[in-house]
Amino acid sequence: MRIKYGILYIVKPYERGIVELLGRYRKYIGPGLHFQLPFLEMTRIRDVREHTMDIHPQEVITKDNVEIRVDGLIWVRPGYEEDCIKRTFYNIDNWKIAVMQLAQTNLRQEFGHLTLDDSLVARERINHNLQMALDKTTDEWGLKVTKVEIKLIDPPIDIKTAMHKQKTAEQERRAMKLLATGRFEAAEQDKLASIQIAEGKREAEIKIAEGKAKAIELVNQAAEKYFKGNAQELKKLEVTESCLAENSKVVLTDKGISPHIILGDIPVKAKSD
Repeated sequence: MRIKYGILYIVKPYERGIVELLGRYRKYIGPGLHFQLPFLEMTRIRDVREHTMDIHPQEVITKDNVEIRVDGLIWVRPGYEEDCIKRTFYNIDNWKIAVMQLAQTNLRQEFGHLTLDDSLVARERINHNLQMALDKTTDEWGLKVTKVEIKLIDPPIDIKTAMHKQKTAEQERRAMKLLATGRFEAAEQDKLASIQIAEGKREAEIKIAEGKAKAIELVNQAAEKYFKGNAQELKKLEVTESCLAENSKVVLTDKGISPHIILGDIPVKAKSD
């Protein structure tokens, strides 16, 4: 606050004031050049810019009886309107001290409603609640609390040590879970690869067997066409021998061995008399 005693004075753009005549309120003044009666009038000037106020570190007790150390910042300014400026002069003697004491009281009350865990993760909510509570109370003083920011929430050393151990254990648990998940996925991939390899091998064997069956069929047809008598039987035996040498399957009939490749087991019927 500034007091003007001269006849002429200037009010700056970020200032507002009131003029008193013989100790009684006379009028409200804004920025510009002003005149007052010497010895009879007095002008009080108020800076209406936002003031940054530091909430000094203090001990507060949470809902679960943990003592923590907190501090913060408050942004507050007098109102621009005539009624607000009057209240800053007539409703409170030192508004900065009053706001600071009010902030400290509300800070203890706010943390008293929260557990330690809630206090550590609810800064935005604490800031909002404090700003609303302070702004409501300081309105009768002609003030506007625009923002509150908690800077530090400092638990005791033993609590911080326990929290650090808990955090370390949680990180180790997550790392082990990720490692186990990776091993499981790798095993699943190995399993799928083995199945695919086995299926590929089986399909390849089927293709080979089908090719051999076709080749034998062609040989048999040629033997029937171009070989006669014993030569035909000899050719069939040669083909059969070749099949047996490669672990192929043949059909047993009442007339002997028929050299036809098959891909699965075929039950043999007993010959009836």
